Amino acid sequence: MEYVNVQGLDQPVSRLILGSGGLSPNNMDYVRTMLEAYRKLGGNTVDLAYIYGGGACERAIGLWLAENGRDAIHVWTKGAHHDQNGPRVNKQAIYEELMESLERLQTDYVDLYALHRDDPSVPVGEILEALNEHIEAGRMKAIGASNWTHRRLQEAGEYAASHGLTGFAFSSPNLSLAKTNEPYWADCVSADEEMCAWHERTQLPLFSWSSQARGFFSGRFSPEDRSNADMVRVFYNDGNWERLRRAERMAAEKGVTPIQLSLAYVLNQPFPAAALIGPANIAELQSCYEASQIRLSREELRWLDLSDGTHQTSA
Repeated sequence: MEYVNVQGLDQPVSRLILGSGGLSPNNMDYVRTMLEAYRKLGGNTVDLAYIYGGGACERAIGLWLAENGRDAIHVWTKGAHHDQNGPRVNKQAIYEELMESLERLQTDYVDLYALHRDDPSVPVGEILEALNEHIEAGRMKAIGASNWTHRRLQEAGEYAASHGLTGFAFSSPNLSLAKTNEPYWADCVSADEEMCAWHERTQLPLFSWSSQARGFFSGRFSPEDRSNADMVRVFYNDGNWERLRRAERMAAEKGVTPIQLSLAYVLNQPFPAAALIGPANIAELQSCYEASQIRLSREELRWLDLSDGTHQTSA
């Protein structure tokens, strides 16, 4: 397993980050099995959020930490997601949700904390000031932002530098070989060419969610099959079908699968990158690990994502 250094952490983050789908106090045998297998492969970070499963995933990890020790894994949680009344990126919401998350997790700190959404109407300085209070109190080690544009990240970095504050140590947008027509969920951000170029310049680590485009490269989808309305809405376009054809061709040449190649695409970017994965079983976890070992050149990346100039879209 390879790792990404994150400012504020003594130990780096594994480039495969285990998602928390299916983790629940009601299914602790599954939780133990998946985490044991993940750790044996060198994985060391689990992705959580205040809203996931109504808190079930955080409670499950809290029980697991009580059994295995607080240093057994990096805990990453997110907060300040909007609710039915709108955005909640404010000092009070961050505090209230963080304290409840810590209670669920049976710990007094998280290794990584990210704002789950942005509210551009709130000045970045106000947000960073609130987060730094929790860093100083020892409740967070490293802070980041999920679904923030690179322009807001740049603004936040400049504010932190000029005010002597700890800034964001990572960003977590969607990044995948399949490009989105529109956000899968409202207000979500996908890394486009401009954002990727910004990450290459700054070398800010990127932790991608939906790194395998919700299984687009698994072989389960085709232009004729329109039964999954969300996949059609988000990922069905001519460019992505060509990316799938190219992934199939390259995968055959390398002796891997297209979905493994799609994960390798994320992990071979010219900036520090990790991928959130959601394996349903040990076999899928092993497949992700094998994908993390694939090496792709800059030219191969450009060919896969159609940025080498060889693909012409139809008029």
